[in-house]
Amino acid sequence: MPRVPAVSVPDPSREAILDFIEEERAAGREVGRREIAKAFGLDGGGKIWLKRLLKEMAEEGEIGGDGKERPVHPRGALPPVLLSEIKRRDREGDLVAQPLEWDEAESGAPPQILIERTREGRRKDKSAGPAPGVGDQVILKLTRLRGVEGFGYSGRVLKVMGKAKAAVLGIFRALPDGSGRLVPIDKKAQGREAIIPKGRTADAQDGDLVSVSLRRESRFGPPEAQVRERLGSIKSERAVSLIAIHAHGIPHEFPPAALQEAANAPLASLKGREDWRELPLVTIDPADAKDHDDAVHAVPDGNPDNPGGFVVTVAIADVAAYVTPHSALDREALERGNSVYFPDRVVPMLPERISNDLCSLREHEDRPALAVRLVLKADGSKKSHSFHRVLMRSAAKLSYQQAQAAIDGSPDEKTAPIRESVLMPLWAAYGIAARARDQRQPLELDLPERKLILKPDGSVDRVIVPDRLAAHRLIEEFMILANVAAAETLEKAGSQLIYRCHDEPSLEKMRALGEVLASIGIKLPQDGALRPVLFNRILGMIKGSENETLINEVVLRTQAQAEYVAENYGHFGLNLRRYAHFTSPIRRYADLIVHRALITALRLGDDGLPKSTTLAELREVATRISAAERRAMAAERETTDRLIAHFLADQIGASFDGRIGGVHKAGLFVKLDGTGADGFIPASTLGGDYYRYDEVAHALIGERTGESWRLGDRVHVKLVEAAPVAGALRFELLSEGRVVATGRTGKRRGGAVPFGTSRPAASFGKKGKPGGGGFGKSKPGKSKPGKRR
Repeated sequence: MPRVPAVSVPDPSREAILDFIEEERAAGREVGRREIAKAFGLDGGGKIWLKRLLKEMAEEGEIGGDGKERPVHPRGALPPVLLSEIKRRDREGDLVAQPLEWDEAESGAPPQILIERTREGRRKDKSAGPAPGVGDQVILKLTRLRGVEGFGYSGRVLKVMGKAKAAVLGIFRALPDGSGRLVPIDKKAQGREAIIPKGRTADAQDGDLVSVSLRRESRFGPPEAQVRERLGSIKSERAVSLIAIHAHGIPHEFPPAALQEAANAPLASLKGREDWRELPLVTIDPADAKDHDDAVHAVPDGNPDNPGGFVVTVAIADVAAYVTPHSALDREALERGNSVYFPDRVVPMLPERISNDLCSLREHEDRPALAVRLVLKADGSKKSHSFHRVLMRSAAKLSYQQAQAAIDGSPDEKTAPIRESVLMPLWAAYGIAARARDQRQPLELDLPERKLILKPDGSVDRVIVPDRLAAHRLIEEFMILANVAAAETLEKAGSQLIYRCHDEPSLEKMRALGEVLASIGIKLPQDGALRPVLFNRILGMIKGSENETLINEVVLRTQAQAEYVAENYGHFGLNLRRYAHFTSPIRRYADLIVHRALITALRLGDDGLPKSTTLAELREVATRISAAERRAMAAERETTDRLIAHFLADQIGASFDGRIGGVHKAGLFVKLDGTGADGFIPASTLGGDYYRYDEVAHALIGERTGESWRLGDRVHVKLVEAAPVAGALRFELLSEGRVVATGRTGKRRGGAVPFGTSRPAASFGKKGKPGGGGFGKSKPGKSKPGKRR
């Protein structure tokens, strides 16, 4: 425990409390009310005062967490290891960085980070890569600066994650004279083509994806460029994902050393493992899955002390047996962070020999696994759990649809023999686990996910929304139980690990949500701890109404982004105190770290997490894989946009129905029904009025006419332009907007009920419906959780 500065008791200053919180977090220790009270010698009355002070500090945005169930942390403080972008040089020539992700609207101006100078030739850690420069994305180890004007932190570069873009990607279009032009792939650069003179094309062929450097800008014409590298033909079947791979710098070719390690890896034996090959574990995955990293089994608990209970087993591929710390495979897996899933291909975290063969829990083949046995009570709560390193043999490989059909009474040749003995107990165990889940009340956002069905040439055949089955929810719930058990086991053992955390919404975003709800007559409660059930009740109140889509979108945008961290602060969306990813080590590096930590903590082998691993090292790993996850999400989203733009490119002039999915001062973003395609309507094309952006209402409102369009509104649009390479669509609005009050009087000018009317606001009644006061009970709705919880 660090020495506490001398302060008055029982009322230390806010500054002293914040300093104490920062010191403890820097040392890797969680801070709650108990720790603060002990450090400052607060008695009974002082503890009451402290509780009130921490609540005030949270409401004013100084700290996050309540200090009781959720550790406190400074709101504006940066974590010890941070992904940043180098923005500029100061007068002394030193590099200055800012956090890569920073919400200025919520938190004000971003903190300035002074990059520590490194003597030339002193870069001992070659993995950190080349020396950083302006525009680079870097992982920094931060130190708080005091008394240095203009700077809150200094940062030491741990790794250069991405160099500044000195090249531009685009499609080469050949011209008759041997020159060419570049069609950029960036949406923001549409219409700004470059000329590639003859002799500077590097023999690029029409339709090639190329990397160019811009050589000369002109005020009166397009810039000149030179081809630096040919990256592949856009005419190939998998060209669209190739664009995203290169645009985001996703590693997609394994180095020879990693491939050699994979090729030399032997099949794991029974040595040092429990023999579970007779246990009828089954895999349940998408029908087109190529790797299977989890298998499940359930049976009623025969213990008379647990009537109505079940024993659920979750077995996970033992990737740690093949990918050992600091090996070539390990270094490459960390660099990739996760597998990236495109509609037309997968860029795996591990070579196919590992992911699709040795570690895939294939049907009727012996495979090594790390398994957790969960004993559930009749009410679904967990009685106990234990981890085991085993050799297993999958009894059946099933798809979600296949397993669901068997339970619904239509088994096939494979599921008929195991329906009663294997599948029915699994569904019965899920039934009681679902009760505990409903009691926990995680966030229940129902967000349908579209899937692209491709033709053999890689183009889109159709877009579907797969049914959300009980089989999906069963596997998800058992995986969550296993992830929680892993985190609990490692915490109990005092082991370091990487957590999957999700912060509660910020105060600013909650205020914005409250303003939107007030505009439709719903009052957001101001008292009580922030819990997911609050959002569930809101969504329940507007279900089936014209505002359902609007409020679902706003609630989604209110949420923080989940991340990997080495210091736990809980998972708000799942409403869990501790949570770690354990169930997908084939495709996520975080899970591999958790596997290794369990192996070391439980003495299950000598290939676990090295005992010399430090908190600082895990912080860096967590930062890197969080950045890799965001990179993958952006690449996947852009590839889907490009494929759908190709799909719609020959439908120029056609009209479509959709909803407004985003509002900006520059115009409206529209999501089409059916395909889910996203396109843009410039504000300048909306009509003969000046449209003011109302941030609170998420709307564009005509100053003169009062005509408005807001988030969630139904619209009818015409497709006027498609840029398949960039994934960009432009629409023309065909439908009319609603009319709202304009001017200071707020007088209604006709049309639908305007935003912000003065009708009485509804509050939360006893059954979560408008009317009454206070919090009541409500039945959570069905939900489809995101892939990256």
